Amino acid sequence: MRKKTVNYSIYIITDPLLSRGRSSREIIEMAISGGASIVQYRDKRGLSTRSMIQEALEIMTVTKAAKVPLIINDRLDIALAVKADGIHLGQEDLMVNVARKYLGASKIIGVSVRSDDEAEKAIADGADYLAVSGIFPSTTKLDVGRPLGLEMLKKICRCSSIPVIGIGGINTGNAGAVIQAGATGVAVISAAVAAKDPSAAVRSLRLAVHSARNIQ
Repeated sequence: MRKKTVNYSIYIITDPLLSRGRSSREIIEMAISGGASIVQYRDKRGLSTRSMIQEALEIMTVTKAAKVPLIINDRLDIALAVKADGIHLGQEDLMVNVARKYLGASKIIGVSVRSDDEAEKAIADGADYLAVSGIFPSTTKLDVGRPLGLEMLKKICRCSSIPVIGIGGINTGNAGAVIQAGATGVAVISAAVAAKDPSAAVRSLRLAVHSARNIQ
């Protein structure tokens, strides 16, 4: 099956701990109404596999209706169980070639990278996109080490033959700089999930991204 063209511009990642008591399904519904183009289900609360499958299926009712791809963070079993559009892998997670074996050629596989060497390896292994993490200081993902900054992002973008997404401390104020550095899109967690109005927050982010593209 041929892989669909994916719009990586506005990549929203769930985090129930930041959602102000709203369900991930509600957050994603609002984010998509604001212009989210791709969604990742990420939940680090230690839920049971059954609960995660149920939550992913609830989110999928929204993403499918909007024709927005749903990516599952880390968990190949969850991705397979709900027939998600793909999976996102960290450097310590499952290898790309193993994930590809089970998911098939038509599914999306993204990989988090922090250097051009990691980027080149992920590309050689068959990744579909790279997430450069983290660009700026972040209070959401505390396990990504020192901020890489825009220069490393530029370096990775220059060597990449696949889409590159910037993540880590990204908001409306700095999203444009990430795009101008060469990134295909921006990924956010707290800037959307923790917002009082996720729809309005994503709409502002989308405007910043589109404005930066027009300047390039």
